[in-house]
Amino acid sequence: MSRMLLIETATSVCSVVLAEEGRVVARCESDAPNAHSTQLPLFVKEMLSQGRPDAVCVSAGPGSYTGLRIGVSTAKGLCYALDVPLLSVPTLQGMASLYYSRHADYQGLVCPMIDARRMECYTMMVGRDGVLRPTQADVIEEHLYDEWLDKGEVTFIGDGAEKTRDLLGRHPNARYDAGFRIGAEGMLPLAIGKLERGEVEDVAYFEPFYLKDFVAKKSVVHGLRDS
Repeated sequence: MSRMLLIETATSVCSVVLAEEGRVVARCESDAPNAHSTQLPLFVKEMLSQGRPDAVCVSAGPGSYTGLRIGVSTAKGLCYALDVPLLSVPTLQGMASLYYSRHADYQGLVCPMIDARRMECYTMMVGRDGVLRPTQADVIEEHLYDEWLDKGEVTFIGDGAEKTRDLLGRHPNARYDAGFRIGAEGMLPLAIGKLERGEVEDVAYFEPFYLKDFVAKKSVVHGLRDS
């Protein structure tokens, strides 16, 4: 494997990275409104102008239903067109991987959080040696993670973390990194490992991990009505 394209669209951030020999060589990111639909094709075009990838990796979810659909559809189309393997990495695990890569001396746990509205978050508990608690949809309560917090530091990251600070931040071992920003490069070491083990996705049948069913809402645009 010499060149890999990585696509992250599970949250409000649209991130595309090109890596060569395990090292990031190009990056395009935006958190502008509708970036997934308006910017992703441009980002991919920019990356392809630098060479044909040998594999494509996409963030598998959970997260934004629309963002995941756009990212996965784009990744599938590229794999079909270029005849290269498709890889996927759980979104929360990619977030934790990115945090550890940026904090080489940190030995505590990481709890990545994606906002799932109200007081619910998609969460995972991760240590340097791997996943300790798989992806779940948690309704945040004060002592929910005491099992982990009582043993040592836990850093909460992601767009769902801040709304939990008043409850979870009371524990002396709770840490928050408000400046953390999700990025496609977090998937890179995990994607390389999966490719080396031959853990590739079926391009025809792969679907994102939504965790919860999508619920359509009525349009609030004036002038529209149910037919």
